[in-house]
Amino acid sequence: MNLYQEEILDHYKHPRNKKRLENATYSFESANPLCGDKLGVDIIVKEEIIEDIGFWGEGCAISQAAMSLLSEELINQPVSKLELITKDDILAMLGLESLSGSRQKCAFLSLTLLEKIVNRKL
Repeated sequence: MNLYQEEILDHYKHPRNKKRLENATYSFESANPLCGDKLGVDIIVKEEIIEDIGFWGEGCAISQAAMSLLSEELINQPVSKLELITKDDILAMLGLESLSGSRQKCAFLSLTLLEKIVNRKL
C-alpha cells in the first residue's frame, strides 16, 4: 500500500480547518522533535458540543492530513468524543492499516493534542 494515498495528499495540500480561532475554549500545541512536526489546535465548545476546531503548524503529510481529517470528524460532535478517539481511529481516517514506528509519531501527534484537552477538561 502506498503511504501517500490520494486522500492523505489532498488533506496535506488542502487542509481542512487550518486556521486559528479567537476565543477558543481549549488551545494546545505539541511537537514531535524527532521529525520536526509541530501542531496546535483551537477548539470552541458550546453546550458540550464542539462548535469549531482549527489547527495550525507545520509537518509532514501524515501529521497534517491526520489533523485535517480529525478536525472534520470532530466538528459538531459532543466534546466527550475527544476521549473516544484511538490510534486505530486515526489510522482508519488515514486509510492505513499500520505505520512504521517513526511515522506513528507523526500520525498520532493530533491524538496527543486531544489527550491534552481531555486531561485539562477532566
